[in-house]
Amino acid sequence: MRNVLGIADADHEQTSLEGTHLVISKLACSLESTSQEVQVVSGTLAHRAYGASTVMEQFNCSYGLNPAYRAQLERSAMCISGVDAAGEARIIELPGHPFFLGTLYLPQLSSRRGAPHPLIAAYLRAAQRQRTLSGKLTN
Repeated sequence: MRNVLGIADADHEQTSLEGTHLVISKLACSLESTSQEVQVVSGTLAHRAYGASTVMEQFNCSYGLNPAYRAQLERSAMCISGVDAAGEARIIELPGHPFFLGTLYLPQLSSRRGAPHPLIAAYLRAAQRQRTLSGKLTN
């Protein structure tokens, strides 16, 4: 990672144990092979994709947003658009971007043939819109 949230040497604990600014750090409690309820913030891209305020998701991770950087993230252009029961960030996004959304869970685990996960379906719709807009711009 580089220059995240205005931090020139932002890093990820999994790849840089010696990093000065570990924006992504080991979670206090591993989320390996667990399912967890996520509260989705109204008015966000995630909420529009799900059409719901509460969803159940499958996790397989041990790293997440370092709580020491949460306030800085919340003051940035990015927003936390989904949290767990303890209020820990589980979805972040960049409002105003066609589709900039990150999760700590794996949407592909819930996708099935003919029934993609809501976030994957939303991503595909955003890509199609961008393709259509690009076509209009080049014609």
